[in-house]
Amino acid sequence: MAALTEPLRARLQYTFNGQYTGTPQWITDLEKGDDEGFFLPGSAVWAVHGAMSTIAAGVRALLVQALHPGALAGVHDHSRFREDPLGRLAGTIRWIYTVTYGSRDAATQASNWVSRLHTRVVGQYDDRHGVRHDYAANDPELLSWVHMAFADSFLAAFQEWGSGEIPGGPDAYVREWAVAGELMGVPNPPRTAAEMQSQLMDFDRRGILERTDRTADVVRFIRRPPLFPVLRLGYPLLFNGAVATLQPRFRELLDLRPPHVGPVPLPASGPAGATLRGIGAVLGPRPVAESHARARLERLGWASV
Repeated sequence: MAALTEPLRARLQYTFNGQYTGTPQWITDLEKGDDEGFFLPGSAVWAVHGAMSTIAAGVRALLVQALHPGALAGVHDHSRFREDPLGRLAGTIRWIYTVTYGSRDAATQASNWVSRLHTRVVGQYDDRHGVRHDYAANDPELLSWVHMAFADSFLAAFQEWGSGEIPGGPDAYVREWAVAGELMGVPNPPRTAAEMQSQLMDFDRRGILERTDRTADVVRFIRRPPLFPVLRLGYPLLFNGAVATLQPRFRELLDLRPPHVGPVPLPASGPAGATLRGIGAVLGPRPVAESHARARLERLGWASV
């Protein structure tokens, strides 16, 4: 069985962390550090980010981000997402896992590094009315949108496909992950799920969110990214599942619908869940990063490991 699954494992691992074999240095480095980190075993963040549902959440978060023309312009003008989409994905995963599982010092350093990269992400875009706007990746409002796009997507995906309950419930996850927003410079990130939904929809109420030709182009790319052939069969199921969990208004803005035949909707959650379980069977049910974080905690004498 291992001989049959190893090629798939290698390609999945490369997709998520940029290496076909072995454990990346940044993951083993999670054992280092002299403090427990911002989050611990039993936290809402460990529960949500340790689940396979984060894979579908990543697809969903990219779709949500694409609704903000400033965020979209930054990706379009400064990111190598077309030339190296897997590299960009691996970089995002590295930051999320370092903040989730690393020491406070490692999480802070990783966030500062991303913020320094963002200082170069500036420019202008024209909205649907032809009005020109400045954008900057480190603008507090844009940082807030990106933070909530991820948090909302992680939460929605776990509620759809995660196993078990979130310790403390959805509000605990939003409250805990607000720390990550603060590390990135988000002013007063939401502390409850309801507050997060209100702030997300407020972007639409203020007329900021829109769908342009550039949006449609990015959505087409997210729908059919240049994956390894062996991964292309399951990806549409994850994409459809991610679309089905979007707020109806966001689906409307993105001009996306869950899978259907004429007026008849097709299952989306079940096939996506089966795909996630299959990935978990190949890679393991929990992130490797978690075991290295536990090794640091054990070294520090954390009693509940």
